[in-house]
Amino acid sequence: MRYKPADAGYPTSVDLDEVSGRLYGLAPAEFTAARTAEAAAAKEAGNAALAREIGKLRKPTVSAWAVNRISREHPGELDELLELGRELREAWQAHDAGALAELTRRRGEVAQRVAGLVREELSPAAAAEVDQTLDAAVVDAGAAEEVRLGRLAKPLRYSGFAPAPAPPGRPAPRRRESGTEDEPAPARGKSDGDSAAARRRAEEEASARRKAEAEARKAREREEAEAAHEEWSQALEEAERVHAKRAGKVARLEAKLAKARNRLTETEQRLEVTRREERHARRRLDR
Repeated sequence: MRYKPADAGYPTSVDLDEVSGRLYGLAPAEFTAARTAEAAAAKEAGNAALAREIGKLRKPTVSAWAVNRISREHPGELDELLELGRELREAWQAHDAGALAELTRRRGEVAQRVAGLVREELSPAAAAEVDQTLDAAVVDAGAAEEVRLGRLAKPLRYSGFAPAPAPPGRPAPRRRESGTEDEPAPARGKSDGDSAAARRRAEEEASARRKAEAEARKAREREEAEAAHEEWSQALEEAERVHAKRAGKVARLEAKLAKARNRLTETEQRLEVTRREERHARRRLDR
């Protein structure tokens, strides 16, 4: 089915946010043609600036598209995860080791459940990038808003366990050489066992995250290469189509020109014969 861009009234009633919302709801295979149609519609309507902005929108990777689907099709489940992330960030700021232990346990369960909504349709590498993106949304409020909007073009990532940003007036936890961060000291009244359990879970998650990020990075590089190849393949197909059309037109014009030249040659021959006969007739007349 051919993609149809915005309805009537395009230049005044449609902005980049609305167009982005439509485009990033599509599967990656449909994105490029739809983006071209939207840009052409904006340009035809006289909104060249919007057309240029639409043309800059990046085609989503498979993992980004999957997270966008969760945002659109499963907002309740996603809200549960993002709300848990907000609570986790607050517990971190409060240095509440007991809350951190419980929220860290729930975080793994909820994140796996949310990722499982699309996991069966993905390759292992793309699934790892979905996990990485949801993890970033849990610990980073900015990433959470990006995920909620459902307009990702590529997976998100966040290094370290500590949520971002650090609370105002309090120094950010010191980063270890391994890339993780020291956890804050447990609040008074909390057991050492709770703190140790939270630390172990954090270290296990950090180790799993580093492994997932390495796999995701390789997958992302391959997906970007595949996306670039697909776009250039489509551009090549379009260029070949235009070339074939114009070459056909040139061939038809050349055929007409060849016929015209043949007729001109015949006319020149008749003209020469006529001139010769006219000269003979004039000489006979002069005798």
